[in-house]
Amino acid sequence: MKIVALEPLGIPEAEAQRLAGMLTKEGHSFTGYPDRSEAPAELIARAATADIVLLTNLPFRREVIAQCPHLKLISVAFTGVDHVDIEYCRERDIAVCNAAGYSTRAVAELVFGLAISVLRRIVPCDRAAKAGLTNAGLTGSELYGKTFGIVGTGAIGMAAARIAKAFGCRVLAYSRTRKPEAFESGIEYTDLDGLLAQSDIVSLHVPLTEETRNLIDNERLKLLKPSAVLINTARGPIVDNAALADALNNGRIAGAGIDVFETEPPIPAGHPLVSARNAVLTPHVAFATREALQARAEIGFANIAKWLAHNPQNVIIPKKGANTSC
Repeated sequence: MKIVALEPLGIPEAEAQRLAGMLTKEGHSFTGYPDRSEAPAELIARAATADIVLLTNLPFRREVIAQCPHLKLISVAFTGVDHVDIEYCRERDIAVCNAAGYSTRAVAELVFGLAISVLRRIVPCDRAAKAGLTNAGLTGSELYGKTFGIVGTGAIGMAAARIAKAFGCRVLAYSRTRKPEAFESGIEYTDLDGLLAQSDIVSLHVPLTEETRNLIDNERLKLLKPSAVLINTARGPIVDNAALADALNNGRIAGAGIDVFETEPPIPAGHPLVSARNAVLTPHVAFATREALQARAEIGFANIAKWLAHNPQNVIIPKKGANTSC
């Protein structure tokens, strides 16, 4: 099989070659590209003769996949797969695997990095200290005793909930599926509007679907307390960011920590959140720790090895008739 990594995986080249070695020693070929390109023509040139491609969050759409007649497997070294044309893969009977779980701890930790940055005003404190100023006007708030709302109790949402409990927070949750372990941990489930109205911090942990697009819109932002903080490390379009900026600038909510946007960074200079009051922005780094990048590369290569061994894992779309057990 011809295996192609369409982009770098964020790990040292020697480590990438080591992981590829478990495939090449079985007689498969491996090509890894040292740069990232989202240009369809370039992606077609790289993938056109591949049997298997490995990518992270690189957009991989129908116009590209259609020019890859030999393609049998897409190994996505990322949790979300909304950047891959899943429906066309179904039509073509192309298997798709992901790397769910690789960044659970990394994302959950950044949630609290953002929350504390907003609550303790770390960014303006940094500016004040570097400018030789005092702490005047920089009094913050504590996490302890606050109500922490988790929207979506998947793996990352549950990890964030456990950290919130460790900080001494009351934890509310909203999710389509209610997990027994959440109840056992003292997490209280409620409806979305009730969670928004009661929470001091709201953290989003749902995938981007047609149902979750603009889930937090202008009307739902009105439900938040004036002292509330919104954290989004999930997907940008889950929030109406123009409405969020307006709510921040008009003091309807106290702050926001945002890692994801409508498009991948760099975001435009005129993006409404760039100049929004008390918004801490990071350029989609929640997943990006050395440990998480290593884990996703290992999972991405292991997905390929398992699939070649007719024992696929982390399957989003199996090939018809395939054994999908782990």
